[in-house]
Amino acid sequence: MSARVANRRIRLLLAVFVLAFGIAFLRAAWLQGVRAASFGRLASSQHSEEVTIPAARGTLYDRGGVQLAIGEQATTVYADPRRVADPRSEAPIVAKSLRLDPNEVYSALTDRSRGFVYVARKADPTLAAKLARKGLPGLGFYHEAQRFYPQFNLASQVLGYAGVDNRGLAGLELSLDQQLAGRPGRERIVKDASGQAIDTITSRSERDGEDVYLTLDHTIQANAQAVLRDTVSKWHAKSATAIVLDPATGAVRAMAVAPGFDANVYPKVWRVLQRNRAVTDTYEPGSTFKLVTVAGALSERLVSPRTRFTLPYEIHVADRVVHDAEPRGTETMSVAQILSHSSNVGAITLAKLLGQDRLARWISRFGFGKRTGIDFPGESPGIMLPEKNWSGSSIGNIPIGQGIAVTAIQMAAAYAAIANRGVWVEPHLVDHIGDGRSKVPTRRRVVSRWVSSQLMSMLKNVVAEGTGTLAEVPGYQVAGKTGTAAKPDPQGGYSDTRYVASFVGVVPASRPRLVILVSVDEPRGAIWGGVVAAPAFSQIAKFDLQYLDGGIQPDAPTTSSP
Repeated sequence: MSARVANRRIRLLLAVFVLAFGIAFLRAAWLQGVRAASFGRLASSQHSEEVTIPAARGTLYDRGGVQLAIGEQATTVYADPRRVADPRSEAPIVAKSLRLDPNEVYSALTDRSRGFVYVARKADPTLAAKLARKGLPGLGFYHEAQRFYPQFNLASQVLGYAGVDNRGLAGLELSLDQQLAGRPGRERIVKDASGQAIDTITSRSERDGEDVYLTLDHTIQANAQAVLRDTVSKWHAKSATAIVLDPATGAVRAMAVAPGFDANVYPKVWRVLQRNRAVTDTYEPGSTFKLVTVAGALSERLVSPRTRFTLPYEIHVADRVVHDAEPRGTETMSVAQILSHSSNVGAITLAKLLGQDRLARWISRFGFGKRTGIDFPGESPGIMLPEKNWSGSSIGNIPIGQGIAVTAIQMAAAYAAIANRGVWVEPHLVDHIGDGRSKVPTRRRVVSRWVSSQLMSMLKNVVAEGTGTLAEVPGYQVAGKTGTAAKPDPQGGYSDTRYVASFVGVVPASRPRLVILVSVDEPRGAIWGGVVAAPAFSQIAKFDLQYLDGGIQPDAPTTSSP
């Protein structure tokens, strides 16, 4: 071999070494510079693992301490597919133990692109424990709380529900999520070379959520729901709503909607059924709204309950003709009779005396057109046309509860103000959280004590001799008002087949303890509030008066004939 050939081979070999060294150097620089962080995390995960320790979600109680929403123990089963030795044989065992689809389990166990997959989230702890005893490689288990509603469909629209991650998704579970959820903790698990845990280091302890005590009474709530179910069934109605409210404190004792649903199976429930219609939905109130018109006229000292008017059967207002519900001749009625007989013509006559500006102010003063502030998410302010947008005929429909939309909680709170000697109290569902004090609701005077007394006397006449006689409760004085409102037609105007029948009442009228509202959406066979809603009010009131405090003393004792 010549010296030239030998030198050429040496240079070629040197070039190969230089190239190989250069590639190795660039590779090392790339690994240490670009991929260092990801490889560091990978190495760290092989030797340690950060685990989140879930906090226990607080319990929702009714006012007597009955559990309405609790955390129930469950076990989550997960897998590291990279450590599963034989997914084909393990998948049927896991599926049979946890009652899962074998194909789905097999798909999860063979996904080696991930080091963690859920096999069963919040499984039955008994089934999971049996599976754990089999010692299958690659499987892991940890305890988790699962939200459970032990009263099933009781107040489900009010409570709402918490999802699989124990976060509130609707209702009070959503609005109180921060207080109920608590704060999760963190632990670092140190592993040996084989991946087995050898030590646990707590970096932050979990803080359980706070318990919440509601104003609801589960017995009053259950009765209201039962009455609504019967009412919807009897009248083949679309839905019904009931509120039982303490007028002195603003505490909601019951807020019921029918049809209801079981909060434990909320993913399968039609979303329309999940709405708390008492707070989120609006309706035209009809004659129950006449209370506002009469209260304004009395407060402005334009009339007294005895002031009399000669009223024709119908009245012209701008381009509209409004008449009373029942045909009659021209009659002379007092203000008290206008309310007790629910005269549309009489209410419009009073509204004209008030005038547009003062009527609008009184509507606002009672809280219509704005939220009550109740502690429930998604409250509607109702629909109140700004005064500047009123037409010439507005003074002929708004005073009788048309052309304005309210929520059930707004209407109940307005009547509660009259029952509470003229003082409006903010309605609320939460009494206190944890060891905190009970809620102090906002209060404001709406009408004078004298006017509220006049209105209560007039509302008693509605039940004694007017349109609300079916709302009577034996042994007790009842004050209230019926309402029958045609629903707006999507094509314009009002429907002649779809109505909302309602009744709002106070018991006992001489010493008010409860305001009860019942509204029935689209009843069939009858449409009148005094026929459809008043009897439901009577049933709810009778039960509540016998139940509260061991029985409320009658204020109108019945006497038996000798």
